[in-house]
Amino acid sequence: MPDAPTPAGAEFGAAPVLVASDVDGTLVDDAERISPRTLAALTTLRAAGAQFVLATGRPPRAVDPIAAQLDFAPLAVCANGAVLYDTGSGRVVSAALMSPELLNHVAELVRENLPGAGFAAERVAAGEHDTATPRFAASTGYQHAWLEPDTVTDSDAVVLSHPAVKLLVRQPGMTSDEMHARVAPHLAGIADVTYATNNGLIEFHVPGVTKATGIQGAMAHLGVPDGARTAAFGDMPNDSEMLRWAGVGVAMANAHPLARDAANLVTATNVEDGVAQVLERWF
Repeated sequence: MPDAPTPAGAEFGAAPVLVASDVDGTLVDDAERISPRTLAALTTLRAAGAQFVLATGRPPRAVDPIAAQLDFAPLAVCANGAVLYDTGSGRVVSAALMSPELLNHVAELVRENLPGAGFAAERVAAGEHDTATPRFAASTGYQHAWLEPDTVTDSDAVVLSHPAVKLLVRQPGMTSDEMHARVAPHLAGIADVTYATNNGLIEFHVPGVTKATGIQGAMAHLGVPDGARTAAFGDMPNDSEMLRWAGVGVAMANAHPLARDAANLVTATNVEDGVAQVLERWF
């Protein structure tokens, strides 16, 4: 692929005041490393006075290894917009919590449309390094999509009994696209549903919560005025609202079609410094 992003209906224009980036499949390579070129681009961005925010489906505890690769502590929009996390202090600034009543209501609708699916809940506490609250609780029927060494396993009733920032639903043997198509029509106005992998996993949040709303909360926290020029990078359906909302939404060449459709620009893949290629045009 040539070392230049491809416009898809928009020009680059002036440099943004705030840049937000997804992590997996976007900012990091397939070994979860930020490349030297991308690190240099972020340094230049910050030297120019712009803000940089992580925007990810990961929970706070899984963002720390990414933030540790940077020479600054970015604010992070976690759990697809449900959590605003200060990586410097390890403090959860804000969280949009699904109540046990909402979790159980969503679970019942899922059971009707995805029989046999397993449930897990992602939880937070005010201090992310506090240990009193188990962060990831999974039902006995939940098959993990990735390694979760600190999982607490219990019955559905227990998993759904504590407020959570997101409910994860796993159905091995189906794609996330297929799961979403079955469930989403029944959740309108009840909960938001999205996905960051196509490996049989979808995620639910409080209605109206997306990465776009999370970034708006980050802007308010950082003192970035409404209407300031923004840019966002992403690759999966959970990035679509963010890419559509941003002044310039940039999809990776490896992006899901829904993310590409939401973007103004398409850049190179995550292993080809796609984020850096765009940032270097601005900063």
